[in-house]
Amino acid sequence: MASIRALFWDVGGVLLTNAWDHDERNLAIERFVLDKPEFETRHKKLVPAFEEGRLTLDEYLDQTVFYQPRTFTAEDFKRFMFSLSKPIPGTLEVARSFSGKYLMATINNESRELNQYRIQNFGLTDCFDFFVSSCFVGMRKPEERIFLLALDLTQQDPAECCFIDDRPVNIEGAANAGIPTVLMRDPVQLRNDLQNLGVGL
Repeated sequence: MASIRALFWDVGGVLLTNAWDHDERNLAIERFVLDKPEFETRHKKLVPAFEEGRLTLDEYLDQTVFYQPRTFTAEDFKRFMFSLSKPIPGTLEVARSFSGKYLMATINNESRELNQYRIQNFGLTDCFDFFVSSCFVGMRKPEERIFLLALDLTQQDPAECCFIDDRPVNIEGAANAGIPTVLMRDPVQLRNDLQNLGVGL
């Protein structure tokens, strides 16, 4: 088995809570008393462009929330969106323990403004060398090509990398690119599975 030299990490659901997944959207729908079917229909139509960096947060909100008059402002809504991001206890510490010992990169699906907020607010630049975020590269997981791009950008052999995610469909995308994977359930299991690959030993 090849020695692991690079670790590729998902962000939402692994290092941090999800940025704008169904749970976060449900909280916003409740907080701002939105029509859920209408909001979700509009969101579903826009999410590829939103996460691939072709739609700004303001443009997204104009079409999903502020297409009609509201009793709250876009700034109110954005503050709430940003406030939902929290670290997942233990996992960020696992990642930080490998910083400087391995090439560290993220491969994640997030819109630009939320992604940049999370990178800056949680000090991810102190831990990671590359950010292969969907909003920066115009492609999303589980497409194999985003993993191939990460390999190109980091100039790593796929067998010498490991991709960590909490969703099986994304794990499959990385495996199709020849990258060893770990499906994360909790920090203890994550560290154990990484050790089984020789990481951190």
